[in-house]
Amino acid sequence: MELSLREKEKQIEQDMFNELVPKGGGLTVLELVEKYVGLKIGVRQSTYAGYKTVINLLKKDDFGKKRIDKVKLSDAKAWLIKLQRVDKKGYSSIHTIRGVLRPAFQMAEEDDLIRKNPFGFELVNVIVNDSVRREAITKRQEREFLRFIKEDSHFCKYYDAIFILFNTGLRISEFCGLTKIRFRL
Repeated sequence: MELSLREKEKQIEQDMFNELVPKGGGLTVLELVEKYVGLKIGVRQSTYAGYKTVINLLKKDDFGKKRIDKVKLSDAKAWLIKLQRVDKKGYSSIHTIRGVLRPAFQMAEEDDLIRKNPFGFELVNVIVNDSVRREAITKRQEREFLRFIKEDSHFCKYYDAIFILFNTGLRISEFCGLTKIRFRL
């Protein structure tokens, strides 16, 4: 839908009043994300690898070429739905992608490049969470393993420790740090 000349004039006046940079500074979504990532220093290598994955996706997708001031809430939602339905991306991947785009657009909003962050919505209201909760070990496997440990002549001395690890959620390093002094008996 094309705005009338009066509506365009009113919008320009409002942008000038709000000190918004015209046309989002001419930045595309890809350029905005690259700028955002460039300002992130001291991040872990795995975090940086995630940023690069999002940048590579935006380089291949038409959404990355879109000017940031032209991205509306409905565009952002439609793009994430497309990623899930057409591109077959999983919920976790889309969550990661949005986890980069939302703060990037927030930065653009704070820099007065856009009026409102189009990614400021709850993801679960837009796409289906198709994630499957994975169990490292089933209860049956746990019982069988503990029975084996208990009945084995060599490993039986570790039964109590393994039982505690299974049932407390302690990490092995935390468990190894336990001493009698730390317990209130």
